[in-house]
Amino acid sequence: MPLSALILALGSAVLHAAWNLLLGRARNVQAATAATFLLSTAIALPFALVWWHADASVWPWALASSLLEAVYVVALALAYHGGEVSFVYPLTRGLAPVLVLGWSAAVLGHHVSAPEALGVALVGVGVIGVRGVGAGGDARGLLLVATLAVTIASYTLVDRVGITRAGALTYFVLTLAGPSLVYLPLVGARATRAEIGLPVLGAALANLGSFVLGLLALRHGSAASVLAVRSTSVVVATALAARVLSEPVSRMRLAGSIVVFAGIALLAL
Repeated sequence: MPLSALILALGSAVLHAAWNLLLGRARNVQAATAATFLLSTAIALPFALVWWHADASVWPWALASSLLEAVYVVALALAYHGGEVSFVYPLTRGLAPVLVLGWSAAVLGHHVSAPEALGVALVGVGVIGVRGVGAGGDARGLLLVATLAVTIASYTLVDRVGITRAGALTYFVLTLAGPSLVYLPLVGARATRAEIGLPVLGAALANLGSFVLGLLALRHGSAASVLAVRSTSVVVATALAARVLSEPVSRMRLAGSIVVFAGIALLAL
């Protein structure tokens, strides 16, 4: 992997963890989430208009992705409102590629290799570590984690096709415009405006920056290696949650996040 791709992918990972951590520390997580995605779309829109490119065939894929993103945004805000970033983030990011692999194997006839099978096993062990051995079940939290993992896996499969039919920034705006406009009325314009400030602006820029750096990394390195490096965000978010959000991140949870990262890396490579 070229050094340029490595630096870009690591930057994308750090920014992805950063905007999740910034949402986790907001006073009103739902309003901050609405403001973050609205600002991300607004910042990207002028650049997307200048370099606008979209084939007519992109619309079904963009609409499907936009609907899935809307579910993701709502579930993410609810998960961070009642749960810990160090719990939600590694579980959702770890389970999503496992679901993608399962879909590819069951529907597309993909042959699961030995490294992929080991990756699934590592993600499973890591999930147990993050959740805690013998931990009691939080039905609401686990339902939100499952919803997030399914939506991430689903829009990943959709976007693999959709992104080939439009420019990157164009596709970013098309997929995020829907959830940005739908979630705002649900939260309320007044509550959303109250959350707009430097932290939310930082989250919006980090959200967009993570996307752009990830795209640039793909121009210099393979998709598999870029995805593997970007998955370091799982460890970054878990480790920083203790300092930034004062979450009780145990050694077991941190170790679990590292094992989840190792599993994702095997699945990617």
